[in-house]
Amino acid sequence: MINNPILRGFHPDPSIVRVGEDYYLATSTFEWFPGVLVHHSRDLVNWRPIASILTRSSQLNMEGSIDSGGVWAPCLSYHEGIFYLIYTDVKSRMGAFKDTHNYMVTAKDIMGPWSEPIYLNSSGFDPSLFHDEDGRQWLVNMIWDHRKGKNSFAGTILQEYSKEEKKLIGPKKNIFRGTKLGLTEGPHLYKRNGYYYLLTAEGGTQYEHAVTMARSRYIDGPYEVDPANPILTSSGKPELELQKAGHASLVETQNGEWYMVHLVGRPVKDKLCMLGRETAIQRCHWTEEDWIAVDGGKWPQSDVQAPQLPLHPFPVEPGLDHFDHAELGLQWSTLRIPASPDWMSLTARSGYLRLWGQESMSSTHRQSLVARRQQSMDCEAETAMEYRPEHYQQMAGLILYYDTRDYVYLRVTHHEELGTCIGLVQSVNGIYHEILEQDIPLEDGTYRLKVRIQREKASFMYAVGDGEWNGIGPELDVSHLSDEDAEYIRFTGNFIGMSVQDLSGERKHSDFDYFRYEEHDVVRMDHQ
Repeated sequence: MINNPILRGFHPDPSIVRVGEDYYLATSTFEWFPGVLVHHSRDLVNWRPIASILTRSSQLNMEGSIDSGGVWAPCLSYHEGIFYLIYTDVKSRMGAFKDTHNYMVTAKDIMGPWSEPIYLNSSGFDPSLFHDEDGRQWLVNMIWDHRKGKNSFAGTILQEYSKEEKKLIGPKKNIFRGTKLGLTEGPHLYKRNGYYYLLTAEGGTQYEHAVTMARSRYIDGPYEVDPANPILTSSGKPELELQKAGHASLVETQNGEWYMVHLVGRPVKDKLCMLGRETAIQRCHWTEEDWIAVDGGKWPQSDVQAPQLPLHPFPVEPGLDHFDHAELGLQWSTLRIPASPDWMSLTARSGYLRLWGQESMSSTHRQSLVARRQQSMDCEAETAMEYRPEHYQQMAGLILYYDTRDYVYLRVTHHEELGTCIGLVQSVNGIYHEILEQDIPLEDGTYRLKVRIQREKASFMYAVGDGEWNGIGPELDVSHLSDEDAEYIRFTGNFIGMSVQDLSGERKHSDFDYFRYEEHDVVRMDHQ
């Protein structure tokens, strides 16, 4: 059996492709760098991260990008020896307008190197490339209409892409305006038995999210909708473990079995999803009427029959990083900017991650933040650091970070009377709080910092040197570190990591000796 979600934590908008016996799955990364993480599988059961695609600022420049901007809904495909990745770089998203620039990069190997980007269009988001049997290539994307009184999700635009000219050519046609569910996005084209199939996401990416299907004998329509729509949804079924099911992508195994990967969310309480939107998979079949259907019905299942393929497990990723490699591992992300020597180093001090302090937690430009996804509702993270702040504008420590408005920070700083000290700060919807009445003085030395997260609650601890752990502050409700707990819709998930600020501009650094991430909930390992 396959246990869902297959990618836990912030891994939304999955796009899957099979190349021979290998399956590759790309997901959105929004404002986190590098852009577009790719996971690999041989059996659709076991998955491992293998590469990031957008690794250079020339491919993805997000300095100054808004919260939940950056990379939306990548589409990964493969044709005649070439991998194609299509992605949106979102520069604005609130109000009437959305500035959404669509690009293509290519590579002969999934591990890269990936090309410089080719600009496609900016008419909407969620672009997808279809390779037709006659050799022609077609781009589809949802189109955005900013005008008052109009349906802002205005349909699916089709236009041909020229490999020779490296640009879109010919007429643009709106081929599908969606079903009554509305908010039509995430289009992908497939071809089977003489039909072009248009798979879309509808209902919005929250609790009414759904997958719908339409088909036509001609690529430019007209498209008829599947009478069974939606073919996948969690809407109206609050008892399901997997909520928000939608934004899907199809793959056929080498044995002719069909599967659908899709986005889901799992609330920690109420409708709050701290882990962000995750990736799950469902087994499918084709009906006598040539429509695709999910085995067992349209509701997402937590346990799914695996394909008839040899099991191919991977080594378990270690939860402890001693920072003894020259580059960060794939579990790590940085915020908006690449991990470059001007603000971080794994070689300045052997066996340590050195971060030079930059801008505040509110900045959308240059934060010194190295973090990993929270992937379990019951987990623990710990780090040790050496840090000698000289001013209250200098801070470093262990951070839970959703975006510039929502974070919780166990940080060491300096106080005019206390000297070096430690305290907890929490920002909820942009409102800054200092949790302790007074920070706790610290002796000079190495500081160990730890957090335990159990669903929506977090407990923090610290220790000096090899001393005993001390609890700090009350148990905090951290459910605000979620997609839903905001004034305006957002799309990422909670990250846990190491952060340094120097608001004076003097760039005081902190050295981190290790980072440990451990999950305590029981992960079902039937496939092992």
